[in-house]
Amino acid sequence: MTGFSARLALAALAVVGTVSAAPAPNPVIKERATSVTMVLPLGTVIGTSSNGVESYNSIPYAQSPAGVNRLKPPVKLTTSYGVLDGTGPAAACPQFVESTSGSFLAEVLGTLADSPFIQTVTGQTEDCLTIDVYRPAGTKTTDNLPVLFWIFGGGFELGWTSMYDGAGLVANSITLGKPMVFVAVNYRVGGFGFLPGAEVLAAGASNLGLLDQRLGLEWTADNIGYFGGDSSKVTIWGESAGAISVLDQMILYNGNITYNGKALFRGAIMDSGSIVPADPVDCPKGQAVYNQVVSKAGCSGSTDTLACLRAAPYTTFLNAVNSVPGILSYSSVALSYLPRPDGVVLADSPDVLVTSNKYAAVPMIIGDQEDEGTLFSLFQSNITNTNQLVTYLSDYFFHDATTAQMQALVATYPDNASSGSPFNTLILNEIYPEFKRLAAILGDLVFTLTRRAFLTATYKLNPSVPSWSYLASYDYGTPILGTFHGSDLLQVFYGILPNAASKNIHSYYFNFLYNQDPNNAAGGTSVTASKVSLNWPQWGVGNQLVQFWALTSNLITDNFRSSSFSWIQANIASLHI
Repeated sequence: MTGFSARLALAALAVVGTVSAAPAPNPVIKERATSVTMVLPLGTVIGTSSNGVESYNSIPYAQSPAGVNRLKPPVKLTTSYGVLDGTGPAAACPQFVESTSGSFLAEVLGTLADSPFIQTVTGQTEDCLTIDVYRPAGTKTTDNLPVLFWIFGGGFELGWTSMYDGAGLVANSITLGKPMVFVAVNYRVGGFGFLPGAEVLAAGASNLGLLDQRLGLEWTADNIGYFGGDSSKVTIWGESAGAISVLDQMILYNGNITYNGKALFRGAIMDSGSIVPADPVDCPKGQAVYNQVVSKAGCSGSTDTLACLRAAPYTTFLNAVNSVPGILSYSSVALSYLPRPDGVVLADSPDVLVTSNKYAAVPMIIGDQEDEGTLFSLFQSNITNTNQLVTYLSDYFFHDATTAQMQALVATYPDNASSGSPFNTLILNEIYPEFKRLAAILGDLVFTLTRRAFLTATYKLNPSVPSWSYLASYDYGTPILGTFHGSDLLQVFYGILPNAASKNIHSYYFNFLYNQDPNNAAGGTSVTASKVSLNWPQWGVGNQLVQFWALTSNLITDNFRSSSFSWIQANIASLHI
């Protein structure tokens, strides 16, 4: 990438920091936080109350996964923690924020660090399996409010609960007449939570991050009633890897979501993520990652390499698992760490489980940003023609696909900038030859068109279970990136821009939380506040999407890039990463 192109990319990324720093109109002076107390079976949690919302952070839901528990499934906490200070931000699990891609990545990450969702980590610890809970101040145990269970994203490499302002979201739910309890779960990421390899598979130590999430859901079922939440009205919600995790929670144990005879959740919201077809934990790529970690940790000569990794000093193990390529690098979304089939927890590849009807069929909302792939196509400036693009996809992504298959896929995307992503920008934003074409392909393969394939399969199998889908275009015009992956966090989670998109999406989501229908504003403290102006049709009725713009919304048919979709649907078995 030229210096000029790099500066353009950084300028576009800086939009995130600029938007996040912009004050809301007519800012409200926050009241001084006061102390509140919650008595739970295992201890007493001291929280804070401010601006109508109570916050209880850092509540442990599992034993520490450090020491003898490293690289092992989480163990439910049964011993008392006494009096717990839950007033500060929860510590993060060990993060994978470095990469092998060089100084340009460091510059990009530095720019992204101004945004609320890629902040400086205030604390990292292996003893990180905690829950944060937010509720309307004064909620009684008899209120039985619906519960929104948040799973953060970050490419299965980074992320933590205190990145996200649950208090602001609860305050907005109160304003819209749909008060709720919000729960956020910390789970292990990177090599701590998703280390692959035959040794990991044999030890039953795969997909630990997903097991963390599941144990967090079980904690919610056991404890949310003390906060005034209704454990029978839980909706799970995630973005990016969090959305992929939502789908994974729907297919874990072949779709069994029962705990103590009851369902752990009744609805699902997936923002930018669903099916990620994957090879098994012990596949060649997974084994290569494991071998690299073993080598970097100095464990190659050990007779039991997994035991060696478990016993390694924290910093040694952290540096070892972070020595493989990261998501914001040349290898992009060909992830080193991700959920992979292990035959038990994740019995098969997600695409196989869904099409076999081995998933929990619950009402769901699922959608994408219009330009999902732009952020992940900034680092491949040496790809300047079709042959190089085919080689890149073959070498880094789909080892089971033939060259002819990759050529056929690429051929469904015209080799001109006007057709690429960011979409509908003519010849603009082409920072290197093939950038917009690669961005379109990666966005569709990982997010947008696999979403359509998921919906097509679930509607065929369970047409009576409703689903709603969307396409977000509210950041149209952002240089180079368009409405890029992750930009919905500003609009949807934080609501930083007080525009029609933020209000409408919140109204739809809170209505769905209450009624499993985004159009139904019944219940809560106000029906009028959360009414929506545009009826959002179920996806299976004409396959329509709501397209969210900054100031308005409209309906479109989910049939764009149909030739690419047809190819993906016909060849999905060769698209396992």
